[in-house]
Order: sequence, then C-alpha cells, then structure tokens
Amino acid sequence: MNKTLQFPGQTKFYRGKVRDVYTISDKWLIMIASDRISAFDVVLPRPIPFKGQVLNQIAAYMLKATSDICPNWLLEAPAPNVAIGRKCEPFRVEMVVRGNLTGHAWRTYNAGKRELCGVALPEGMKENDYFPTPIITPSTKAEVGHDEDISRGEIIRNGLVNENDYAQLEKYTLALFQRGKEIAAKRGLILVDTKYEFGKIGDTIYLMDEIHTPDSSRYFFTEGFEARQEKGERQQQLSKEFVREWLIANNFMGKEGQTVPQMTDEWVETISNRYIELYEKVIGEPFRRQPLSDEETYQRILYFFSNQEKE
Repeated sequence: MNKTLQFPGQTKFYRGKVRDVYTISDKWLIMIASDRISAFDVVLPRPIPFKGQVLNQIAAYMLKATSDICPNWLLEAPAPNVAIGRKCEPFRVEMVVRGNLTGHAWRTYNAGKRELCGVALPEGMKENDYFPTPIITPSTKAEVGHDEDISRGEIIRNGLVNENDYAQLEKYTLALFQRGKEIAAKRGLILVDTKYEFGKIGDTIYLMDEIHTPDSSRYFFTEGFEARQEKGERQQQLSKEFVREWLIANNFMGKEGQTVPQMTDEWVETISNRYIELYEKVIGEPFRRQPLSDEETYQRILYFFSNQEKE
C-alpha cells in the first residue's frame, strides 16, 4: 500500500522505509506493513508481493508468544498487513542481540577488530560460530540514514537511556532472544541474531514494533549446521541477507553514487517466495495469501476503533 489514508482522530503520519504509521488521538498507533523492501537503508524500487502480510503476521504471532516475558504494544491485527497498538515513547536505541558471529559482527571481526559496541569478541572464531553466550550490540535509531553502533557505556553517558532502564532492556532482550531461539528450534531453525525496540508508557517498558521477522532477524537451518561449519561451507539461511548479497554482488551497498540494480519480475517473485517460505517455516503453517484492497483495509481499521469506543 502506497496510498496515504486519513483516519478520524489522526494526529500524526509517518512513512518509514517499510511501514506507514498513523497516530490516533496521541494514544494509539496503526502500523501498516507495506510490500516495500529496504536494504542498506535504501528502499528498493519494486515492492515484494505479500511481504507486508508476512512481516505483520509473523510479528503478531511472536508478540503473543512472548507476552509473558515483557508487556508489548500490540492490541490487535485487524487485517493481514495491519497492527494496532499502544503509542509508546520510544527509547532512542535498538537492542541488537547476536548468538552467532554473522553479518555485521563477522565483517567487523574479519577486519581484525576484537570489540563490537564495547563487547569483547573471543579470538579464534570462524564465521557463523556460536558466541559462548549471546551478546548485545546496540545501535542508535536513526530517523534517516544509517543506524550507528553504540556501547552500553555511551548510551548511559549520553543520557539515551538511564542505567536502571537499560539494565531492564538487557534482561528483556536476552529473555526474548532465548524464547525466540526455543520457538525456532521447534521448527528446525536457529535464530542467529535479531533486534528489539522498546518504549515507555509512564513507568512501564513495552516491547514495540516487529519481532523475529525476516526483516529484523536472521535464521539458519539447524539440519547440517555443524557439518557445514566444520567444512567451512556457507550456512543455509532464511532472512533477507540474500537480498543484501545480491545487491553487493551487483556493486550496491547504499553508498553515494551507487545505483540500485534492476529487479526483474523473476527476481521479485523469488524474493516473495523466500519471504513466504520463512513464514511457513517459522510459524509451522501454510501461508494464506490475503490480498485486501485499500478500502477493505481501511474499513477493518475503522471497525476496530468503533469497538474501542463502545468499550
């Protein structure tokens, strides 16, 4: 959905790289997950069919599956690509947690550095090896441009999060990651790394946004993982890393002067199928394509708020 909607009581609208976010009465948020896809902080030129539905439905499933660990913002998902929940005051950091030496962490390690976000990295590790225990490598939350690595000490010194709240964020992050790994393990997957966003309402910390989706997380297949590590082979994964790899292979990393390579119909369909595959693997159920018109989506959202008023 690229159309901008207008709702009764709307006080703010924000279009992110992937989501359109509407604030209602400064109390609720409507998040519409579009089919837009981003990589290297750039929105790619073509939408990916059903990507928004995949992201929204995985996130809703995972938020419900972790609600005993941490309060979260979600109230209802009234349409396949829509989530409605509480408006929180967000912390200005993202809690990135890593179980394996992969992606950005591996690129940092391979460049010879043995520290990431203030966390010491052990010597003698290979790409995709497990860390002795999961590590938290936070980043700043950029409104535009690139998120930046930041350490626990810098976050507290700069007043981004106070020490007590940050300690609670760390506890929630590790507990959520452990639950995510347990859910993934039942599906024959390894949750490799992910990120969480938190906010507050009053004195209560809430988990916000999406969790354990292919846009915020990386999954490996459990079967054959150890054998591939021993042989130094690439791991089979379910995430959007394959999109980043395709861009890198076509000389695009979001840097100035670089041009996004052309996305063919076949490539767009491949990406869509990969997202659907991840849904089916993570949730353990067949994916049901539910294309809704903008008007149908709009009416379902209005229906939710009409019930809220009755309550």
